Amino acid sequence: MAEFSAPHRAPQGSPERLRVAVGCGVGATIETYDFIGFGTAAALYFGDVFFPESDPLSATLLSFATLGIGFAARPLGGIIAGHLGDRIGRKPVLVGSLLLMGVATVLIGCLPTYQMVGVWAPVLLVAVRVVQGLAFGAEWGGAILMTFEHAPWRRRGLYTGITQAGFPVGLLLANCAFLFSGHHLDGTWAWRVPFLLSAVLIVVGILIRLKIDESPQFEALKESGEVVRNPLLTVVREDWRNVLRAFCLRIAETAGYAVSITFVLSYLDDGDAPDVSGTTSLTALVTAAALGVAATTLWGRASDRFGRRPVHLLGCAVGVLWGVPLFLLVNTEAAALVLLAFVISYAVCQNCLAGVQGAWFCELFATRTRTAGTSLAYQLSAVVSGFTPMIATVLYAGTGWTGPALLYSGYGLLGLLATLLTRETWGADERRAADRATTGSAATALPVGR
Repeated sequence: MAEFSAPHRAPQGSPERLRVAVGCGVGATIETYDFIGFGTAAALYFGDVFFPESDPLSATLLSFATLGIGFAARPLGGIIAGHLGDRIGRKPVLVGSLLLMGVATVLIGCLPTYQMVGVWAPVLLVAVRVVQGLAFGAEWGGAILMTFEHAPWRRRGLYTGITQAGFPVGLLLANCAFLFSGHHLDGTWAWRVPFLLSAVLIVVGILIRLKIDESPQFEALKESGEVVRNPLLTVVREDWRNVLRAFCLRIAETAGYAVSITFVLSYLDDGDAPDVSGTTSLTALVTAAALGVAATTLWGRASDRFGRRPVHLLGCAVGVLWGVPLFLLVNTEAAALVLLAFVISYAVCQNCLAGVQGAWFCELFATRTRTAGTSLAYQLSAVVSGFTPMIATVLYAGTGWTGPALLYSGYGLLGLLATLLTRETWGADERRAADRATTGSAATALPVGR
């Protein structure tokens, strides 16, 4: 496939580059608020609200299974969005996914409890969670692709890091909402209000995304007549190895998060585990998320300077070593050490990987199948991540905290191996070529897929 001409691939990016990055980041914030807020509610409330007839362990398992179903639905959302994003454009997918997520999340806040309608309560919860999963599966690929294809060549890690930073912002807002509601509201309102508040965020997000211009690279693709008829089939047939590599890279991040954050929240809330209050653990998570906003962007910027692979290797190496120390810290029950555990787990281990992956995944795939390839790899990994809290709970029941600790390190090791087997897309040669193009050599072109 021929490289696009300079006007479509300006080294300094499009004039809309910063507005697109922030706009996509705002949308990612809202979608994360909705989707990850469910994880917090599942860890703290849903076991009692929707599965009260079960014993405490079974209720936790059922609650996490419902959480996992949303992750299981994400690949289908990613497949649909990947196909549409490479066929009709990135922007329509962004707007549609946000609207669908908003409707589903507000409905969660309106659901009847088990005491009200019996078994229909968890059935309705699962149904709405599936819709959330479809919407969230459609989100990431479109948002990252739009940012990447508008961004300056030399700062794509930074710009995609800005969009990726929308995820810790959403995590921060969701947990602030639950922290506030847990203190000031009683009964079912403590978990309903954070979901109902999503309606306000959705309106703001839709208005912002409607003003974002379509990707200049996709517009050039249409003009050249090179839009692929079946992007999903093409990327699986021609580039399945990169799909597999990106899948493994993603597991280290998202499944690691599922152990170190989602499971640990439930672990600390368990009466048989360390005696740490919900307020302490949520405050620690809110602090980590606040630091994560800057950390994600800075890790992305570091990948612009040093390359994608070295930064990702660092995050995976720390993850391999962090499993046991994580639980040793939270087991002390000391608020300061619990805070430290959440900060390292999130702002260092998770954010380091997330900050790199936005640019790295986009560079692995050619423009014509970029949405399909990145979305497929990203969302397939979500199936593993979604059921990880349930797996960690089963391991904990049988082995104590060492099982989840070793599971976390195992995910880090998988990421480490995948990083070593994935090509560097932003090495010294690519950085020099981008520098020459930025300083005036308009004819300079980066290789296909950059």
